[in-house]
Amino acid sequence: MSVARSVGREEAEILAISALSYLASSTEQFERFLSLTGIQAADIRDMAASPEFLGSVLDFVMADESLLLAFCANAGASPERIAPAHAALTGTRFD
Repeated sequence: MSVARSVGREEAEILAISALSYLASSTEQFERFLSLTGIQAADIRDMAASPEFLGSVLDFVMADESLLLAFCANAGASPERIAPAHAALTGTRFD
């Protein structure tokens, strides 16, 4: 059993912003994200500074394994880093 090391706040923010950029590059995924969160596209820039919002981006990515794997492959990130990054932003732990 491997134990994921914790992710610092700065690394978590970088991962979440990368995930947001990845979502924005796909009209279908971005529209789905906006629809499920109720967020307006015009509000994204202001909300991107919020740890809670960034956590919601990672939550969205984690909810779809194929999206998670595609994002991680694109970003060169390990899928095992996403849940600890989410925890660093929101305080929510996944065990």
